[in-house]
Amino acid sequence: VTLLESGGGLVQSGGSLRLTCTATGFTMEHYDVGWFRQVPGKEREGVACSSAVEGSSHYPASTKDRFIITRDAARRTVYLQMNNLKPDDSGVYFCAADPGARCIRGNPYYDVWGQGTQVTVSS
Repeated sequence: VTLLESGGGLVQSGGSLRLTCTATGFTMEHYDVGWFRQVPGKEREGVACSSAVEGSSHYPASTKDRFIITRDAARRTVYLQMNNLKPDDSGVYFCAADPGARCIRGNPYYDVWGQGTQVTVSS
């Protein structure tokens, strides 16, 4: 049971990137999925999550209206579309999945984590 992120890279401020999270060994259909970013010296921050129970997505104020989390039909892949990127969006991005209700409760303790992908936004 693993998750693998891809799609990170270097982009200019105002640009876009799409991150992909692919599950192996399980489908994410009944799992909550979250995207988080980590910057050295700062706490890990949730940037988007998708609730399996509600079929809804949730975002903090820092990414609302810029980031979009979606799932593909087979439920093995979750995407994070990031638009109008800012230098403060730089960091290592992780996806995470959990069979429990993590998203709507704002619970950051997910069961399965990927290894992360680096996103760097230049000014």
